[in-house]
Amino acid sequence: MNRYEAMVILPESLTEDEIEKGLGVLNAAIKKLGGTANKATRMGRRTFARPLDKQTAGEYALVRFELPGDQVDALLHDLKLEEAIFRIQISRLPEPIAS
Repeated sequence: MNRYEAMVILPESLTEDEIEKGLGVLNAAIKKLGGTANKATRMGRRTFARPLDKQTAGEYALVRFELPGDQVDALLHDLKLEEAIFRIQISRLPEPIAS
């Protein structure tokens, strides 16, 4: 399993409960594909440098998770139609150095 980090932007129009539901959907999608996810670190509401799809701000969160490498595209495909997630960027984390 590879280690990943996902930067997630949720729409600014969501309530606190809807934000938690959106992050829960992300965790559920990771688990469905055979991975494990840590609790999301919420980074707060940030204003965009320019409007994106008629939105000017979003709620940011960072999620670290482990997932087989061949399942990342399937994860992105599953989340593409999810309304609670505005944008997502996934980066692979380097392997820890053995001491």
